[in-house]
Amino acid sequence: MDSENLLLVMTESSDDVSRIHKRYTLTTFTPTSHYVSLAISIAVACVIVAVSYIDYFKSTDNLTLAIPITIGALVGTQFLDPKILRTEYSKSIHMSAFGNLLWLVTILCGILSSYVFSKPQLLPIYITEGMLLYASFRIAIFTSVLGAKLRTAWIICLLQPLSMFLAFVPSTMWISMLTDPRAIEYGVIFCILGSLWTLLSDRIAGRGKLSSTHAFLQAYLAAWTNNNPEPMEYLMEKRSESSKVSTFQVLFKTKNHNCRLVIPDLHPGPFHPIGGSNIPYLIYKNLDSSAMVMHSISDHSLNLPSKSQVELYITSLKTNSTIQQGSKSTKPVTIQVNKARTTGLLFDKTAILILSLSPYGMEDIPYYIKSELEQYGKNRGYERVLIVDSHNAMGKEIEKLDADDLLNAAKSTLDTLITKETLPMEIGYANSESLSFSADDLGPGKVAIMCFKIGDEKFFLAWADANNMLNGLREEIANHFSKNGYNFLEICTSDTHYKARTAKNKHGYFEFGSLSKANDVISWFMELAKKAEQTSPVSSYELLKSETNVKVMGGNQLEIYSKSLDTAMRITQAFLLITTGFFIYTLL
Repeated sequence: MDSENLLLVMTESSDDVSRIHKRYTLTTFTPTSHYVSLAISIAVACVIVAVSYIDYFKSTDNLTLAIPITIGALVGTQFLDPKILRTEYSKSIHMSAFGNLLWLVTILCGILSSYVFSKPQLLPIYITEGMLLYASFRIAIFTSVLGAKLRTAWIICLLQPLSMFLAFVPSTMWISMLTDPRAIEYGVIFCILGSLWTLLSDRIAGRGKLSSTHAFLQAYLAAWTNNNPEPMEYLMEKRSESSKVSTFQVLFKTKNHNCRLVIPDLHPGPFHPIGGSNIPYLIYKNLDSSAMVMHSISDHSLNLPSKSQVELYITSLKTNSTIQQGSKSTKPVTIQVNKARTTGLLFDKTAILILSLSPYGMEDIPYYIKSELEQYGKNRGYERVLIVDSHNAMGKEIEKLDADDLLNAAKSTLDTLITKETLPMEIGYANSESLSFSADDLGPGKVAIMCFKIGDEKFFLAWADANNMLNGLREEIANHFSKNGYNFLEICTSDTHYKARTAKNKHGYFEFGSLSKANDVISWFMELAKKAEQTSPVSSYELLKSETNVKVMGGNQLEIYSKSLDTAMRITQAFLLITTGFFIYTLL
């Protein structure tokens, strides 16, 4: 595959995750608490009853009695729905809030239409129509979100709206309102539209590649709202493929404390709490909280799909082989080519390259850079070239020109490193576990710094357990370090997806610096730098390698989900237009 196609594959993988999040953000647009939804549904029910009595029934004689009875019917059926469907009470409450709002809108539109079209009399047909429209809404929600069979949805779709209807509508009007031919015709059409939508969006959207779009929706919501990843992990692991995954560690052994750089050939994701979304922190804790877990050149095709695969991978880190030893390194080399910047360190015949486009923005670095640099390194006499994607600026997919600049900067770095003298080194390390702060744009590993004392100079490498960084934050940190006489190499993020579930923005996550203030971030790293510069001589470093066979999600799984959801969304938009058009027709 040529470089442009490889770049396209990685771009599509990232875009697929963004589109999935974007589609499902719509399904999670609910109040943060079911108590809020309960209050909304009760308030709306009260308005429905009041408006019906004042504008439709032209009497308020039984209004004070009708309101509490209707609230009783509403709350009672809110308990019945989850028992029948075996679902969470909170989902029933959220559905009730939206459904009653739909009913109220229908009643108000009926009143508005009587004024706009100068109707001689306001007929209660709109109360019945609103009840049946609410029933069709319940059919759609029952089948898509709650996983009910279509037959079951039809049987119980009227449970709540009809109970409320009978609670507040005077009994003398029941028969006339429930047998109105036009109301029944409208209601049946609404329910048929809801049923057709659920069939088409569930089956046709997948086009044979995804057996049920709704099953994927239900699994996603179970993970997103209930912190239950099992249904989603089952779907994803079933489609995953076995792959041999390598992990490299540079273990620095000192008198005081060992620390290490870790470069796994995995990608964090796809989204918390599913699979390997929190894999950087799990590696960090497994390695005594003294590891800086880097983002390798990888994309979402290398996601671990389930907790079982994560455990298999973490266990494999205990079994590794030492492939190189030493106690010296070169001083770091940094090369800038246009927007691209590469920082390199050389340990004997192993080079570590850190690539960045900050502050201009970047996404996952394309694979062809890795393959070309590995081959270039071999041609120049290196045993191996380990590449880190710093992932420290927000941006769209990397353009070909910028990717080629990264490649050229990295090659120039390798050319320079091999000419440098190797010197004894000392290492200092500090993590934030001793600092008392919390940040919602950081994963549980928070931040750390490693200090390399090589020859007579100290160099600082920073790390954050975060999903990318706010543009320019890296430069603010670097400038502050420079002003205080510190040689700042780079800051890398782990690209953790741990906090993605809490974000409802266009990115689907909070990048580092979007919530944390720059001054606070700088103070954290400066405090750690002062601790880390208390270095210790390295008795030795070891380059460790471990390999294990695990299941990874592969290149097309997220694409299948994304395209199916896109199709389902187009079907939904079409049905919304049809339903809205028919609703407007009923007002005429």
